[in-house]
Amino acid sequence: MSTTQQTQDVRTDHEREENDPISEHIQTVADLHKSAERRVSPQQRAIEKVTNFLGRPRFLLIILAVVVLWIAVTLLLPAFGLRDFDPPPFTWLVGILSLGALLQATMILITQNRQDTMVERRTQLDLQVSLLLDEKISKLITMVDQMRQVHPDLEDGTDPQVEALKETVDPHQSLKTLEQMLEEDNRQV
Repeated sequence: MSTTQQTQDVRTDHEREENDPISEHIQTVADLHKSAERRVSPQQRAIEKVTNFLGRPRFLLIILAVVVLWIAVTLLLPAFGLRDFDPPPFTWLVGILSLGALLQATMILITQNRQDTMVERRTQLDLQVSLLLDEKISKLITMVDQMRQVHPDLEDGTDPQVEALKETVDPHQSLKTLEQMLEEDNRQV
Protein backbone atom coordinates (compact mmCIF):
# COMPACT_ATOMS: atom_id res chain seq x y z
CA MET A 1 0.00 0.00 0.00
CA SER A 2 1.37 3.41 -0.90
CA THR A 3 2.05 6.20 1.58
CA THR A 4 -0.64 8.33 -0.05
CA GLN A 5 -3.21 5.56 0.37
CA GLN A 6 -2.23 5.07 4.03
CA THR A 7 -2.55 8.81 4.68
CA GLN A 8 -6.01 8.85 3.08
CA ASP A 9 -7.09 5.83 5.16
CA VAL A 10 -5.91 7.53 8.37
CA ARG A 11 -7.78 10.71 7.39
CA THR A 12 -10.92 8.71 6.63
CA ASP A 13 -10.70 6.92 9.99
CA HIS A 14 -10.18 10.25 11.76
CA GLU A 15 -13.15 11.85 9.94
CA ARG A 16 -15.30 8.84 10.81
CA GLU A 17 -14.37 9.20 14.49
CA GLU A 18 -15.17 12.94 14.43
CA ASN A 19 -18.61 12.28 12.96
CA ASP A 20 -19.36 9.27 15.16
CA PRO A 21 -21.28 10.41 18.24
CA ILE A 22 -20.95 6.97 19.84
CA SER A 23 -17.16 7.21 19.78
CA GLU A 24 -17.40 10.73 21.16
CA HIS A 25 -19.57 9.54 24.06
CA ILE A 26 -17.29 6.61 24.78
CA GLN A 27 -14.32 9.00 24.81
CA THR A 28 -16.19 11.36 27.14
CA VAL A 29 -16.93 8.54 29.58
CA ALA A 30 -13.30 7.38 29.40
CA ASP A 31 -12.12 10.96 30.05
CA LEU A 32 -14.43 11.26 33.08
CA HIS A 33 -13.07 7.97 34.44
CA LYS A 34 -9.45 9.07 33.88
CA SER A 35 -10.14 12.39 35.58
CA ALA A 36 -11.63 10.64 38.62
CA GLU A 37 -8.68 8.25 38.80
CA ARG A 38 -6.15 11.09 38.66
CA ARG A 39 -7.69 12.62 41.78
CA VAL A 40 -7.13 9.46 43.85
CA SER A 41 -4.43 9.91 46.48
CA PRO A 42 -1.52 7.45 46.67
CA GLN A 43 -2.78 6.27 50.08
CA GLN A 44 -6.25 5.59 48.67
CA ARG A 45 -4.76 3.73 45.71
CA ALA A 46 -2.62 1.58 48.07
CA ILE A 47 -5.64 0.78 50.25
CA GLU A 48 -7.64 -0.20 47.18
CA LYS A 49 -4.85 -2.50 45.98
CA VAL A 50 -4.77 -4.20 49.38
CA THR A 51 -8.57 -4.44 49.44
CA ASN A 52 -8.51 -5.94 45.96
CA PHE A 53 -6.04 -8.60 47.17
CA LEU A 54 -8.12 -9.27 50.30
CA GLY A 55 -11.14 -10.02 48.14
CA ARG A 56 -9.46 -12.84 46.21
CA PRO A 57 -9.73 -16.57 46.96
CA ARG A 58 -5.93 -16.72 47.27
CA PHE A 59 -6.13 -14.55 50.41
CA LEU A 60 -8.60 -16.98 52.02
CA LEU A 61 -6.24 -19.86 51.28
CA ILE A 62 -3.31 -17.93 52.78
CA ILE A 63 -5.27 -17.20 55.97
CA LEU A 64 -6.33 -20.84 56.28
CA ALA A 65 -2.76 -22.03 55.71
CA VAL A 66 -1.35 -19.62 58.33
CA VAL A 67 -4.00 -20.62 60.91
CA VAL A 68 -3.45 -24.35 60.32
CA LEU A 69 0.33 -23.91 60.44
CA TRP A 70 0.10 -21.80 63.63
CA ILE A 71 -2.06 -24.41 65.38
CA ALA A 72 0.06 -27.33 64.15
CA VAL A 73 3.35 -25.72 65.23
CA THR A 74 1.89 -24.71 68.60
CA LEU A 75 0.59 -28.25 69.26
CA LEU A 76 3.75 -30.01 68.00
CA LEU A 77 6.34 -27.92 69.86
CA PRO A 78 5.79 -29.74 73.22
CA ALA A 79 6.26 -33.08 71.42
CA PHE A 80 9.83 -31.97 70.60
CA GLY A 81 10.48 -30.76 74.13
CA LEU A 82 10.05 -27.09 73.26
CA ARG A 83 7.78 -24.63 74.95
CA ASP A 84 4.66 -23.73 72.94
CA PHE A 85 4.22 -20.01 72.30
CA ASP A 86 0.40 -19.89 72.14
CA PRO A 87 -1.26 -22.77 73.97
CA PRO A 88 -4.94 -23.54 73.36
CA PRO A 89 -7.29 -21.61 73.20
CA PHE A 90 -4.72 -19.78 71.02
CA THR A 91 -5.13 -16.32 72.52
CA TRP A 92 -2.40 -14.76 70.38
CA LEU A 93 -3.85 -16.23 67.20
CA VAL A 94 -7.31 -14.92 68.08
CA GLY A 95 -5.86 -11.47 68.84
CA ILE A 96 -3.92 -11.32 65.58
CA LEU A 97 -6.94 -12.49 63.56
CA SER A 98 -9.16 -9.93 65.32
CA LEU A 99 -6.73 -7.12 64.55
CA GLY A 100 -6.52 -8.32 60.93
CA ALA A 101 -10.30 -8.38 60.68
CA LEU A 102 -10.52 -4.84 62.09
CA LEU A 103 -7.95 -3.53 59.61
CA GLN A 104 -9.58 -5.41 56.73
CA ALA A 105 -13.04 -4.04 57.57
CA THR A 106 -11.65 -0.50 57.80
CA MET A 107 -9.91 -0.78 54.41
CA ILE A 108 -13.06 -2.19 52.82
CA LEU A 109 -15.12 0.71 54.22
CA ILE A 110 -12.59 3.26 52.92
CA THR A 111 -12.70 1.68 49.47
CA GLN A 112 -16.47 1.44 49.53
CA ASN A 113 -16.81 5.12 50.51
CA ARG A 114 -14.90 6.19 47.40
CA GLN A 115 -16.93 3.84 45.23
CA ASP A 116 -20.15 5.22 46.75
CA THR A 117 -19.00 8.76 45.95
CA MET A 118 -18.31 7.76 42.35
CA VAL A 119 -21.70 6.04 42.07
CA GLU A 120 -23.40 9.16 43.48
CA ARG A 121 -21.65 11.36 40.89
CA ARG A 122 -22.70 9.01 38.08
CA THR A 123 -26.26 8.99 39.39
CA GLN A 124 -26.32 12.79 39.45
CA LEU A 125 -24.93 12.87 35.91
CA ASP A 126 -27.55 10.34 34.77
CA LEU A 127 -30.29 12.48 36.31
CA GLN A 128 -28.99 15.63 34.63
CA VAL A 129 -28.74 13.89 31.26
CA SER A 130 -32.21 12.40 31.68
CA LEU A 131 -33.70 15.81 32.47
CA LEU A 132 -31.92 17.34 29.49
CA LEU A 133 -33.16 14.54 27.23
CA ASP A 134 -36.68 15.05 28.54
CA GLU A 135 -36.50 18.72 27.60
CA LYS A 136 -35.14 17.93 24.14
CA ILE A 137 -37.72 15.24 23.46
CA SER A 138 -40.53 17.54 24.63
CA LYS A 139 -39.24 20.24 22.29
CA LEU A 140 -39.08 17.76 19.39
CA ILE A 141 -42.64 16.59 20.07
CA THR A 142 -43.79 20.20 20.13
CA MET A 143 -42.04 20.92 16.83
CA VAL A 144 -43.46 17.81 15.14
CA ASP A 145 -46.93 18.64 16.42
CA GLN A 146 -46.61 22.20 15.09
CA MET A 147 -45.57 20.83 11.71
CA ARG A 148 -48.55 18.46 11.78
CA GLN A 149 -50.91 21.30 12.55
CA VAL A 150 -49.75 23.44 9.63
CA HIS A 151 -49.51 20.58 7.10
CA PRO A 152 -52.49 20.80 4.70
CA ASP A 153 -52.90 17.04 4.19
CA LEU A 154 -53.10 16.11 7.87
CA GLU A 155 -56.27 16.46 9.85
CA ASP A 156 -56.22 19.17 12.41
CA GLY A 157 -57.00 18.08 15.90
CA THR A 158 -55.46 17.71 19.26
CA ASP A 159 -54.05 14.49 20.58
CA PRO A 160 -54.17 14.33 24.38
CA GLN A 161 -51.08 12.09 24.51
CA VAL A 162 -49.09 14.53 22.38
CA GLU A 163 -50.21 17.41 24.56
CA ALA A 164 -49.11 15.51 27.68
CA LEU A 165 -45.75 14.56 26.13
CA LYS A 166 -45.00 18.19 25.27
CA GLU A 167 -44.67 18.92 28.98
CA THR A 168 -41.25 18.42 30.52
CA VAL A 169 -40.89 16.44 33.72
CA ASP A 170 -40.75 18.50 36.89
CA PRO A 171 -38.22 16.62 39.05
CA HIS A 172 -39.53 18.20 42.25
CA GLN A 173 -43.09 17.11 41.51
CA SER A 174 -41.88 13.65 40.48
CA LEU A 175 -39.96 13.29 43.75
CA LYS A 176 -42.98 14.47 45.74
CA THR A 177 -45.24 11.96 43.94
CA LEU A 178 -42.73 9.16 44.51
CA GLU A 179 -42.49 9.96 48.21
CA GLN A 180 -46.28 9.96 48.52
CA MET A 181 -46.53 6.59 46.78
CA LEU A 182 -43.81 5.12 49.02
CA GLU A 183 -45.54 6.45 52.13
CA GLU A 184 -48.81 4.84 51.00
CA ASP A 185 -47.01 1.55 50.39
CA ASN A 186 -45.39 1.72 53.83
CA ARG A 187 -48.76 2.34 55.46
CA GLN A 188 -50.22 -0.71 53.74
CA VAL A 189 -47.39 -2.95 54.94
